[in-house]
Amino acid sequence: MVDAGKKISVIVPTFNRASLLMETLRGLARQDLERSEFEVIVVDDGSTDETEKVVASFAQRLDIGYVFQEDKGFRVAAARNAGARLAAGRILAFLDTGAVVGPGHLRHHLALHADESEHRAVVGYAYAYRPEDPTAGLAQMSGRLLPDRLLGVYAHDPSFWDIRHGAFLRCGWDLGELAVPWILLWATNCSVRADDYWAVDGFDEDFRQWGVEDMELGLRLFRHGVRFVASREGWAIETPHDRDGDSNAQGNRHNIGQLLAKHREPVTEIGWSLINSDLYWPWEDDYRSLLRWTAEARGMRGQEEIASAVSDLGGEDRVAVIGCGGAVPDTLRGAKLFDFDAAFPASGDGTACHAIGLRTPLPDHSVDVVVLTSRLAGLWPRWNLEILAEARRIGREVRAPGLERL
Repeated sequence: MVDAGKKISVIVPTFNRASLLMETLRGLARQDLERSEFEVIVVDDGSTDETEKVVASFAQRLDIGYVFQEDKGFRVAAARNAGARLAAGRILAFLDTGAVVGPGHLRHHLALHADESEHRAVVGYAYAYRPEDPTAGLAQMSGRLLPDRLLGVYAHDPSFWDIRHGAFLRCGWDLGELAVPWILLWATNCSVRADDYWAVDGFDEDFRQWGVEDMELGLRLFRHGVRFVASREGWAIETPHDRDGDSNAQGNRHNIGQLLAKHREPVTEIGWSLINSDLYWPWEDDYRSLLRWTAEARGMRGQEEIASAVSDLGGEDRVAVIGCGGAVPDTLRGAKLFDFDAAFPASGDGTACHAIGLRTPLPDHSVDVVVLTSRLAGLWPRWNLEILAEARRIGREVRAPGLERL
């Protein structure tokens, strides 16, 4: 229940990282807000170390709560929701264990939520969040210097900058300029209004491996009309710690598949393809290119092209058409149809789907012939290998008469 006296609730999920948690709580205990204005809720995902004692040691310095959930595997989404259910603040802020903050951290987040008519998600800057490119010497300095002093030492070192720094620069720090701002919402440092959070049902607890669950929340917030804003002033510093890179990469690939299955549309197909290729940052440009081609191709119709491609087939042949456009020949009424233009809506019976064709929901070799139409021409230079691979996965034969010369 929201408490008018609590402006913001900070939710920190944790698992067997007592020493890192202590550093996070130390930073929160130094906030320049009145203690009565905020609370901290630590949600323990089944730790067996000194986590509970660390939380208890801050009872005189913070308005702090502790929630324990049994260790049933990776359940960070459930942990964050458990904390959010207990939160009294109008604003929910999320920090990862090991994220250390300066005295103005919460004040800067609150400033961006001050206008109650605005529905915003604040994407906080995360210094040193560079899992594959750690800042030299930072591990030795962390814990020896206060976070704001640490920032002063390393602020001009590019290896200390948030891995998203280039994306922020390209849009001039205005996330409203982006077509897919939600891919930058990472729960290591972010905040959102509690009413907006619960309007989209919080984190999806189906995500049980590392990665993607935060951007999936971002996607739902974006669809709900929440505006994304970046805060460099509301920074955190990610304390270096051991990571299982292989396991995290595997979890990321698994979870992007889940995101695609839950939100099947071209923008998530692009993300699925990129992450499975160990890429991420082309997502914005790739999606903008798709939008431009979609507008250009809207007048293209391919009925005659499709009819010619399947003229030798019998009524029992199973067909899929990728780039179907708004209409197909009457002889293909039972075909599986895919198009990247949302103007051609997906059907309720699953025969038509809003998709580029990078990853369809069809099983392997589930159709006899896949037809790729010339409506794909503007996407072909970028995605031809991926579309062909998918066509060969789902079909026994691939026909692309309109793309032969590209």
